[in-house]
Amino acid sequence: MLKLGRAQGAAITAALDKNVPITEYAPRKVKLAITGKGAASKEQVKEMLERTMDVKLDIKYLDASDALAIAMCHFYQLTNPMTDTSASKDWKSFIAAHSDRVKK
Repeated sequence: MLKLGRAQGAAITAALDKNVPITEYAPRKVKLAITGKGAASKEQVKEMLERTMDVKLDIKYLDASDALAIAMCHFYQLTNPMTDTSASKDWKSFIAAHSDRVKK
């Protein structure tokens, strides 16, 4: 767990250094986006990815299918017309996008 945290910190630091935007998703959100069930197993996620993408993924590489699931979840998040991305960034963006909802 400690090594994973260090790797995550190094990746985030490198991305920030190059002004690459960072987005994080909870495992349940990724599973829900891919399978429709937030408590899905890694195998279920892999199978749904295979069906969605019409590919065959090796069961030995479930971590790779997890990475692919995260990428697809991010794609779904960005292309979902029901997602208001301006509200998720910060309060200043939310207020600018919804000034009619702010009481003064």
